[in-house]
Amino acid sequence: MRIAFHTPLNLFDDGGVSGDRRMARQLVAALEMLGHAVEPVRTRRGYMRSAERSCFDHHCDEAQRLREGLLAGYRAGAPRPDLWFTYHNYYRAPDLLGPEIAAALDIPYVTAEASDSERRAFDEWSAQTEIVRRGLSAGDVHFYFTDRDRQGLEPWRQPGTALLELPPFIAFENEPPRPRDHAGPSRLITIAMMREGTKQASYLALARILHRIPGEDWRLSIVGDGRQRAEIEQAFADLPPGRIDWLGLIPREQALDELARHDIFVWPGMREAYGLVYLEAQAVGLPVVAFDSGGVSATVMAGQTALLAPEGDEAAFADALTALLRDKGRRERMGTAARRFVLEERTTARAAGTLAEGLDLACRHRLDKLKAVRPAAS
Repeated sequence: MRIAFHTPLNLFDDGGVSGDRRMARQLVAALEMLGHAVEPVRTRRGYMRSAERSCFDHHCDEAQRLREGLLAGYRAGAPRPDLWFTYHNYYRAPDLLGPEIAAALDIPYVTAEASDSERRAFDEWSAQTEIVRRGLSAGDVHFYFTDRDRQGLEPWRQPGTALLELPPFIAFENEPPRPRDHAGPSRLITIAMMREGTKQASYLALARILHRIPGEDWRLSIVGDGRQRAEIEQAFADLPPGRIDWLGLIPREQALDELARHDIFVWPGMREAYGLVYLEAQAVGLPVVAFDSGGVSATVMAGQTALLAPEGDEAAFADALTALLRDKGRRERMGTAARRFVLEERTTARAAGTLAEGLDLACRHRLDKLKAVRPAAS
């Protein structure tokens, strides 16, 4: 099939660094693995920084012009898509193109990682949320990554709209390195951008957690950079000297090598969508310690490859981390299980199989809808 691939949040091939861009590229690779021709929808970034009406109207006007241009091109003979696929449709980046174009062309409409927010339906984001919901209602298949997203999508599970679980997956160009033995204290590592909001909150939580266990034998490497670096560094400043290594922003392959020099991956992950970095750390063979927050649990096997503390319970997080610091055999067993879990179960090939099932179902759903409408119109 020819698939129109739309990413309202970020243009996945714009050179930016983010987890959603990586997942979009991985989805494209999985679809191409199935033999489909994937064509990115060329548009401006659809992310809305504020709920101001002028911002919303501007995005809607741009989307209308693009819809009309695309449909005019298809009518004039441009290659038409056989299916529309939108990744990451939510209230700050609603899909202003897909539902209308899919309806005009009578083609299936599919989403991945779409999400609904009951709270946003009644605040200043209500107009944007209504557009998201119209798209969810029009969909033929919605792939969800986490149980939290599934819960929000349940109202749209109906005979003509299916929900399919697509667990977060990750691709590697080469086999990830294995952990290396080292002398000295246990080595902890975390990798995250240093921006305001949930990332900064997780960094500050991690600093408080480590302040609880200064007597344990550990050293932490921090990979990442960003606007909030000064504030984040200050949060770790009172820890004993020599405990923190600030590595800055480094390329992915170098980050994988850095993971292999460590023993435990620690990242609170407060309200994390899911976090591809958890999959990367496990693929290298590191156990994970995190909060059971957001979609983190969708990326690990709790108790087997990761220890998850209740969200916000910093004492429980510190206890879990201490337990691994004191038990080398346990963390090595968990690391072995983690590597096997990611490299066998969370692969592009596994994802492609789920996508194939969903696309087939979407085509059948769309055909059934068309059959139901055409007799009534004749």
